[in-house]
Amino acid sequence: MGLFNKLRGEFIDIIEWLDDSNNTMVYRFERYQNEIKNGAKLTVREGQAAVFINEGQLADVFLPGMYTLTTENLPILSTLKGWKYGFNSPFKAEIYFVSTRNITDQKWGTKNAVILSDQRFGMLEIRAFGTYVIRVKDAPVFIREIVGTDGHFTTEEIAEQLRSMIVTRFTDAIGEANLPVENYASNVNEISEYVHSIIGPEFEKYGIEVTKFLIENVSMPEEIKKEIFELSRLNAIDLDKLAKIKAAKAMEKAAENQSGTAGAGMGMGMGFAMANQMGQTFTGQPQQQPGQNQPQQAAPPTPPPIPPALTFFAVINSQQAGPFDLNTLKQMAMQNQLNKDTLVWREGMANWQAAGQVNEIRSILGSVPPPIPGQ
Repeated sequence: MGLFNKLRGEFIDIIEWLDDSNNTMVYRFERYQNEIKNGAKLTVREGQAAVFINEGQLADVFLPGMYTLTTENLPILSTLKGWKYGFNSPFKAEIYFVSTRNITDQKWGTKNAVILSDQRFGMLEIRAFGTYVIRVKDAPVFIREIVGTDGHFTTEEIAEQLRSMIVTRFTDAIGEANLPVENYASNVNEISEYVHSIIGPEFEKYGIEVTKFLIENVSMPEEIKKEIFELSRLNAIDLDKLAKIKAAKAMEKAAENQSGTAGAGMGMGMGFAMANQMGQTFTGQPQQQPGQNQPQQAAPPTPPPIPPALTFFAVINSQQAGPFDLNTLKQMAMQNQLNKDTLVWREGMANWQAAGQVNEIRSILGSVPPPIPGQ
């Protein structure tokens, strides 16, 4: 068998790599004692690069094409070997084929939750995952920094290191972005591009280019998600009507929980009271109960709970102050401590807004008399 390998090494002069795998990044071309004949044919296919190494030193690099190996196209190796007037056959050198095509569907994800500080929800945890695509951009650098003398280098050997780099840079990026937590899910494309721009230079240090980086999902604790949904609904409805509707439902439920004839009578009475209250809420007129032909009125309905007073925080002298109710804000406006450009915020608002853009405060500012002329 050894003699056969020796004969094959002396007479076969075609050097090529036919890659049928999806994960091989570097393959060392094996020959008998690394001997290469003078005038051997080297074939480098699209998506490949061939790197010659002499006694551990990087030499010549060949891009896609077909070559006849002579001193003319091996200038670095010729210098290392000391060839001045050509060389005798055979000569020794190691040849590494490097795959330069895109390697797709590489996975990344946060093993542990990433801790963020949000202005409204305080400290919270999020998780994220996605995919990325890489290719070898600089074959000699990749061999020197990553591969070494590995004769068959695959993506699995570097995947864990790349994932760690991505998660580290992703954590830094979302911390610097300083977005409200509910905006992460709606801005995955923008965040993906931002993280891509940060990790790109890190990968190039190893001769690797990240051609695509995608965030597929950013998740948060369920209780935070429910609170965000609730706040978004409150921003879109009338809080006064919401309080009255909830009070009516509570009355109806209390009536249903009664037992016997008394419970039925109470349920009917509370039902009539609820209907009368709802009618007054939405029409502004008292509703006559069925069977009443005289102006005699039934017992007054039970009033709903008083809705909580609106309070606002304000930015006073570049510092957050409050909360202040509407009466206090009116006094502040009369004392020139509050104007239409003052930033204010209350629960349910997504961001700070100028006081002149908030309906509840706009009426206050409009009721403040202007300065007396001449003073």
